[in-house]
Amino acid sequence: MPASARFKKSRPVVLRPHQPTWAQEFAETARRIGGAAGPAILRIDHIGSTAVPGLAAKDIIDIQVTVASLDDIAELTHPLWQAGFRQGAFDYDTYHGLPPQSVELRKLYLREPLGGRRTHIHVREAGRFNARFALLFRDYLRANDAARDEYELLKRRASEIFPDSIDGYLYLKEPVFHLIYQAAELWAAKRRWKPDFSGQ
Repeated sequence: MPASARFKKSRPVVLRPHQPTWAQEFAETARRIGGAAGPAILRIDHIGSTAVPGLAAKDIIDIQVTVASLDDIAELTHPLWQAGFRQGAFDYDTYHGLPPQSVELRKLYLREPLGGRRTHIHVREAGRFNARFALLFRDYLRANDAARDEYELLKRRASEIFPDSIDGYLYLKEPVFHLIYQAAELWAAKRRWKPDFSGQ
């Protein structure tokens, strides 16, 4: 069975050219999150493709909220729920070099308030692999135009193959995350990289 036949239709995969408004929309949502649950938060970062200037992306703002611990985060979740953000669930990111339910991949996933600008909020622990991965991936693509452009080409081709299946689209993209991460680690070591803490 060809890969294109394995995945059922779901929501359409629509890529948009990079929008200058994405950075401002992140900043507005970050202010709401910080205003509601500031004491429980170490950092709030714009991550994912909408955080990389010049990169086409689905029109979804990804935000990483860094906390000291995921074991007791009522100080974060209760004020966010009161502010309208929707309760999510604990989940695990995927990385082929780590066990599927490694503590290094654990996160809490939240969504925007009903009717709000579509946003995926990934709450991760400081110092964990997945928190570092998101920032390194973003900063590497921001600094490397060639890698950014090739990644966009892959995304466009994946959306052509799976125009109506987000699962199929992600199925093609996942190995590319790992390839880019390997290159990004070499870049980080050479540059003595530290995350861009500009808040964007």
